[in-house]
Amino acid sequence: MVSQQLVTEDIYSNTFSEILEQTKDAELKELRQKAFDYFTENGFPTVKNEEWKYTNVSGQWSVVNGQIVQSPKSEVQSPKVAGLAQHFQFDRNGFTALNLAFADFTVVTIPKETSLNKPIELNFNANEDTANFPHIIIIAEAGSKATIIENYESEGKSFTNTAIQIFLEPNANLTHYRVQKESPEAFHVGTTEVELSSGSLYNSTNVNLGGAISRHDVHLKFTAEGGEAYIDGLYMLNGNQHHDTHSSIDHALPNCVSHQTYKGVLNDKSRGVFNGKVFVRENAHGTDAQQSNKNLLLSNDARVDTKPQLEIFNDDVKCSHGATVGQLEDEELFYLLSRGISENLAKNLLTYGFAEEIINKIEIEEIKKDLDAMVLNRLDVNLEV
Repeated sequence: MVSQQLVTEDIYSNTFSEILEQTKDAELKELRQKAFDYFTENGFPTVKNEEWKYTNVSGQWSVVNGQIVQSPKSEVQSPKVAGLAQHFQFDRNGFTALNLAFADFTVVTIPKETSLNKPIELNFNANEDTANFPHIIIIAEAGSKATIIENYESEGKSFTNTAIQIFLEPNANLTHYRVQKESPEAFHVGTTEVELSSGSLYNSTNVNLGGAISRHDVHLKFTAEGGEAYIDGLYMLNGNQHHDTHSSIDHALPNCVSHQTYKGVLNDKSRGVFNGKVFVRENAHGTDAQQSNKNLLLSNDARVDTKPQLEIFNDDVKCSHGATVGQLEDEELFYLLSRGISENLAKNLLTYGFAEEIINKIEIEEIKKDLDAMVLNRLDVNLEV
């Protein structure tokens, strides 16, 4: 740990001093300093940390030994930034602390009782040998309705450490698409925090295709009765790719709904991790919490570690969870083969159908077509029989 601290201090300290000097807001300056102090004291998480047991990032920090990118626009577009950033739980681990210390803020406010016809696109493209720290704050005001597209791409070996905070006021309706398709050499860590008020609706689809090592943490909390959340995702891996999804959904109040479906398609020597926790507190009667993780292994060398969890402290609830890890169904494969379809094409079509259940949630045709093309290319599907 000591040697890691010395190295990380060498990489980050000088740049952090410059960023701190540029930060004029005293409250935000103090927050950055607290986050950086946490990082220098604790460093990056290790496999000794239960939450990182299956994702070893030791040595991976070396990819950040390049330019730390933070654009001048980050010095605060909104007086709300410091106050809202205080909600961010930076002491989850070294990555969240480092993000807040170097945060390049983007603030989006969806006005009260406003329905946006066009989606809000947030595109981040990391250049080779750079470390990037986007920090997005979304405020969906009461009665608003909008769609957010969060898209990550990169060139070569890079490090993206990103966070998004989403605040849904009463009766707000937000659709959120998150697509990570970075370079096969990239290192990507993302944190999503969502707070839902009464009558609000959060509907997210998360697609993870890129990165040598990638991780996405989702933390969702109901702050009033009557909120609904649908959190779905797809990770599709090949080669030696490693992806880890950790989610935490906190039902602390009555009559809220959370449904979560994640699917994984793994080939070659890739590895997937899914850990989903749902907490139903004593006072949270009327909770409807459903959770599912399904994984399709296309290779004997691919591996998945899956752990859906429910902690329930109330009897008046409707909850379920489950996980599956398997290969293509013999009966389905036989059905296609009996109709003259080649074995290779039959396997690809079944795999494509497995993944498409998640992609079909996306209501923006342009994104859906792009992801369809990427899935077909990943499978090397030839639709000619």
